Amino acid sequence: MTPDQLSALSDTLFSVTVAIYAVAVVAFAADLAFGRRPAPRPVAVGSGAGTAPLPGDAVTGDAAIVEGAAEAGPPRRRWGLVGMVLTAAGALAQAGVLLARSLATGRVPWGNMYEFGTAAVLAGVLAFLVFAVRVPVLRGLGLFVLGPVVLGLVLIGLYLYAESGPLIAALRSDWLAVHVSAAILSFGIFIVSAVASALYLVAVRRERLAAGGAERSGGAWSRLPSVEALDRVAHRTAVFGFPIWTFAVIAGAIWAESAWGRFWGWDPKETWAFISWALYAAYLHARTTAGWRGRPAAWINLVAFASLVFNLLFVNLVSTGLHSYGGVS
Repeated sequence: MTPDQLSALSDTLFSVTVAIYAVAVVAFAADLAFGRRPAPRPVAVGSGAGTAPLPGDAVTGDAAIVEGAAEAGPPRRRWGLVGMVLTAAGALAQAGVLLARSLATGRVPWGNMYEFGTAAVLAGVLAFLVFAVRVPVLRGLGLFVLGPVVLGLVLIGLYLYAESGPLIAALRSDWLAVHVSAAILSFGIFIVSAVASALYLVAVRRERLAAGGAERSGGAWSRLPSVEALDRVAHRTAVFGFPIWTFAVIAGAIWAESAWGRFWGWDPKETWAFISWALYAAYLHARTTAGWRGRPAAWINLVAFASLVFNLLFVNLVSTGLHSYGGVS
């Protein structure tokens, strides 16, 4: 195939990806509406007795939840499986978008904002698939992961699309594959972590209201994973993504020294990359610090992800600096 044909194939696969993910959203919505909630079976460890902790409070020591107990229960209905199959098919089509772009241009397929955004979303989808395959109850997150994915891809296609072509001079470096690959992977992982934290906060609030009699339990929301499972997913994905993001920041500094003769110059993108790194470090620290576990830590996680999104969009599209290339990541 010629480069033009490969570029056209990439664009077609992008539309196919959005369509498949949109159908997956419907399947996950049906699963949430009609599926059965896995019955959590928290098991206390040790001899401690007393009342159970309120939702959202940290559980440690004698009140700790046995690993995996919260996910036990009857299997969900087939809609969740349909959503998973469609999500996997969409991920394959999305990988085809990037592969066709790479073959058409003869370079790594993340040389502009359109390609970076597409790759980051794919990383998020793959992270969700890995967790949902290992722990089937986490299919309940599908609607809340794939919904933003579809919206994000639509916005990427409408406002960030760029014709395939060679890299601009500033990006012609072997460090592009290293630095940007790490940034893409960590960003995608942090998407899942942020979704889990957001749902954790919603679940905690609803369970507290239900415990106080202000709101009846049940309904579609009751079919989400337990607050313990959501908190665990948010934490584990952040733990996985943080060292990758750390490596991305370090690799960016090395590339900066090679390109501009200095490792760090407090350029807007560098500054916000450090802010995001510090916020995720604060989240991981808060997650293990008494008084900050639970809801406070979840809020820090969401603020950290918001800083990543701000860095990606504001610096590249609005701010001026050495990292601003008029829409090129």
